[in-house]
Amino acid sequence: MTIALLCHGGAGEISADRHPPCRQGVRDAGLAGYALLQQGTSALDTVEHVVRLLEDNPQYNAGLGSALNADGQVVTDASIMSGHDRRAGAVGAVSGIANPVSLARAVMDDGRHVLLVGQGAEAFARERGFAFCDPASLIVAHERERWEERHGTVGCVALDTRGHLAAATSTGGVVGKRAGRLGDTPLIGAGNWADEQVAVSCTGQGEAMIRTALAHYTACRHDDFDRLEDLARAAIQHMADHTQGQGGLIAVDHDGQIGFSQNTRQMPVYGIGVNGEIDAL
Repeated sequence: MTIALLCHGGAGEISADRHPPCRQGVRDAGLAGYALLQQGTSALDTVEHVVRLLEDNPQYNAGLGSALNADGQVVTDASIMSGHDRRAGAVGAVSGIANPVSLARAVMDDGRHVLLVGQGAEAFARERGFAFCDPASLIVAHERERWEERHGTVGCVALDTRGHLAAATSTGGVVGKRAGRLGDTPLIGAGNWADEQVAVSCTGQGEAMIRTALAHYTACRHDDFDRLEDLARAAIQHMADHTQGQGGLIAVDHDGQIGFSQNTRQMPVYGIGVNGEIDAL
C-alpha cells in the first residue's frame, strides 16, 4: 500500500545560523514518522508522534521553545484530525503542557468535544493524568533574549497503509500576542484539516488562515488540480489575495502525493511521497 508523509517547522524568516538545525530537525522527525508508517503505524499515531518530536525540539515555536506572549508567558495551541472518520481534537491557550498535540489527541479520543481552551483544557489534562511542567521550563534562552517574531507552528500530514489520512499541528503562537488570543492552529478547518481525500497543516499569520478557512479551502479545491503542489500554491495565493497575509501549508492526498507552498522566505519541510522526496528550507 502507498504511504506518504510531510512535516514542517513553520513559515517565516529564519536567521542563517539556524538554517542547519531547523532543516535537520524537520528531516529527522519526518524520517522517524515515515519509518513508523512503513511498520504499519496509523497515520493518526504517526502525525502525533512527529509533532511531539518537533515540540520537543527547541528550534521550533511549539512546546519547548514556544514564543512568549505580551505578558512574557508561554501558552500553546494544538489540533489533530483523523480524515476517514472526521474525528478531531484541539486545545488552545494551555499552559504547562510540554506536548499539547497529545492533549489535543486526548480531547479527540474522549469524543465529547472538539476544542477545549485555557483552564478548562488544563483541568481536562489533570483528569487524564497529564504531567504538568513549569511553564518557564518551555522558554529557551534565545527566545527570552530576542522576544521577536520567529518562524512558527509545526505540523505533520500522513497517509497510512490502510489509506487513512491524518493531520496534526502545534504552536506557541505569535510573539507578543494578547492574552486570550487564539490563532488558526486549534481551529479545525483553519489551520488543520483531514478528510478522505487530503490532509492539510498550515503555518504563518493565523488570522489570515482563519479569515480564509485555509485548510478546509485547500481540501475543497483538491479535485481541481492534478498536482498537489499546484493546489498548495493556489491556496496560498488565495489567502494572500484576500488577506495580504503570509504563511505556508503542507498537504498529502489519498494517492500519496505530497505538496507544499509558502509566501514567506523560509519554511523547513521534509517528506516522502509518490512524487518523490521533499527536503527544503
